[in-house]
Amino acid sequence: MAPAPVAKAFADATISIPLDEITTLHPVTDTVRASRKYAQITASVREVGLIEPIAVSIDPRTPGRYMVVDGRLRLEALKELGERDAVCLLSSDDEAYTFNKRTNRLAIIQEHKMILRAIELGASEDRVAAALHVKIDHIRRKRRLLDGISPDAVAILEDKHVSINAFDALRKMVSERQIEVAQAMVVMNRFTVSYAKTLLAGTPDSQLIAGRRRRQKTNGVTDEQLSIMQRESATLDREFRVIEETYGLDHLDLVLAKGYLGRMLANVQVHNYLERHHKDILAELMQLTEQQATVA
Repeated sequence: MAPAPVAKAFADATISIPLDEITTLHPVTDTVRASRKYAQITASVREVGLIEPIAVSIDPRTPGRYMVVDGRLRLEALKELGERDAVCLLSSDDEAYTFNKRTNRLAIIQEHKMILRAIELGASEDRVAAALHVKIDHIRRKRRLLDGISPDAVAILEDKHVSINAFDALRKMVSERQIEVAQAMVVMNRFTVSYAKTLLAGTPDSQLIAGRRRRQKTNGVTDEQLSIMQRESATLDREFRVIEETYGLDHLDLVLAKGYLGRMLANVQVHNYLERHHKDILAELMQLTEQQATVA
C-alpha cells in the first residue's frame, strides 16, 4: 500500500514581505533587546544579512497580514537596522501558536547551518566570528559540528538545544546507535553532554566505531555497572518504540484540544463568565493555551 501523502508545513520557495505587514504574538521586550543572544542576531544580520528566512503564516483574522511562526528576534533586528522587507518562508498551517516555542533561540544545528550558509555566500570565518561576537575557533568548531554524525540523528536533533560537546560522544558511535541515542535524548528531554556520555558508556563495543572501542574500563564504572547501563539503555529503546507508535495520534489530539481551548477563550462571553465565576479555572486554561491577548 502506498504511503498517504504528507501535507507540507512550508512552501518550497521564499517570498519577500514588507516588515510592516508582519506581526508577532509576543513583542520583544527591553530585557530581550539587552541580551547577548539578541546582540549576536543583530550583529549577524548587519554583517552577513539574513541567512535563515523568517517563518510566517497568514493571519486568518486580518487579510494581507502575516504572523511570525519562527524568527521574531530576526524580525526585530531587521526593523532596528532600518530594513523594509524580510525574506520569509510561508507556513501552510494557520495555527501559528503551535510553533511559538521555537522562537526562543537558535538551536545549535540551525546555527551550524546558518554559519555554513554565510560562508557559502562569501563571508569569511573571521567576519562571521566578528558578527556573532565569538572567537574564530568557536566558528570553526561549529562549522565541523556535524562531521561524523548520521543525517537521521541530525534530523531528530535539528531543533533541539543540544550541548555542543554531546556531538563528540555521538561521533564515537555507529550510525544506528547515534539514532537510538538521539531518540532517547528526545524522549527524556535531556540534551546535556553528561547524559550523552552516560548513553555512550552504556553502548556495547559492537556499536562503537572502529578505533573508538573501549580498551580499558571506563573510569569509575565497573563491568557490572556497565552491563546494567547497557540493559537499561536497551529497555529505554524498547519503551521509546512503544511511545513512538502512539505519539502521532496523541500529539494531534493535544494540538486539537489546545486549538479548541484557544478559540473558546477568545469568545468574549465565555471569557467574561469564567473571569467572574471561575478565575482559578480561567488562569489554568490561559496557562495551558499560552494565550496572553486581552479580551475587550
